[in-house]
Amino acid sequence: MSEAAAVDRHPAWRIRPDEETRTPAVRIDARRALQLALAGLWLLDGVLQYQPAMFTQAFPRMLAEGAVGNPAVIARPIIWDATFVGHHLVLLNTVFAAIQLLLGLGIAFRPTVRLALAASVAWALAVWWLGEGLGGVLSGAADPRDSGPGAVLIYALIAMLLWPADWPFAAPFTAARAVGLRAARVLWVVFWLSQAYFVLTPENRAPQAASALIAGMESGEPGWLAGLMRGAASLVAGQGLAVSIVLAAAFLLIAAGVFLPVRAARATLVLAIVLAATTWLFFQALGGLLAAGATDPESGPLLALLALTYWPAAPARDADTAADAGTPADAGTPGIAGPSFLAGPDPSAVAEGSAAR
Repeated sequence: MSEAAAVDRHPAWRIRPDEETRTPAVRIDARRALQLALAGLWLLDGVLQYQPAMFTQAFPRMLAEGAVGNPAVIARPIIWDATFVGHHLVLLNTVFAAIQLLLGLGIAFRPTVRLALAASVAWALAVWWLGEGLGGVLSGAADPRDSGPGAVLIYALIAMLLWPADWPFAAPFTAARAVGLRAARVLWVVFWLSQAYFVLTPENRAPQAASALIAGMESGEPGWLAGLMRGAASLVAGQGLAVSIVLAAAFLLIAAGVFLPVRAARATLVLAIVLAATTWLFFQALGGLLAAGATDPESGPLLALLALTYWPAAPARDADTAADAGTPADAGTPGIAGPSFLAGPDPSAVAEGSAAR
């Protein structure tokens, strides 16, 4: 099979034709674009780690809070890590920030994307334990509205789904390219079912749980955002159970979306993105990016990025259709040229796909 045919087998985003310039069309590899978005989030994490507040004792105290409510076998390494960081704060925080910047740059630079994605999974798992206390899973504090059971886990999940490898079949969405259709569906369903479970735990469905969570994020935010959050907190006051039920129902619908026809699947993905944006605004205060002390953008942007990895691919034009149109199969249609680092699949992926066939 030719390289051009291999390109058409995988999800890509086609830029609309430019009828005036008649510029050759470019099929932007969806996975590469999503990898660059993931790289951008890691770079943002690294920049946030360099904030002055991260060089104060507030940072190791925040790490130590992850031990609360966890079993001793989980809590002791967290406390040790927080103490060690407190004794070497400037050096270690600088190293932590540099690691995240290097992860972002490594993912953005094609020759190092595999190494950086693998390293990001290892780093994410370490942070999930030592920095987030396993996201509150064992302590009963995990709340999807507050990035539970750990935003850093979503980094690891996305990294696996965007791994530059291809199964020998036409993937219906980007996530299925690296892990296969069945595994991609299982990961999606397990993730969203866990979100539904955690949002319905007794602590999270308490009458004032939703209102208190929103109100607790208001401090330090600009006036317009604080006002929106006060209004939202007032709206859901005493309605914790209703909020949890609505969110759980939405999560279940989103989980089922990967088994639905294309149009219905896209609708559930839009729902996932809307919920991610709503959660990010009201429950996470835009990740605290407008206030001092945010260490990451929280789960909102990551949930949206995760949804995009499952966005159904548009049917690729096959060679017969191209021939009927009088155009070579690999010529494309007139369009606006895009950046070369986005166009086409990874060379290694094409080679692997050809070898597999």
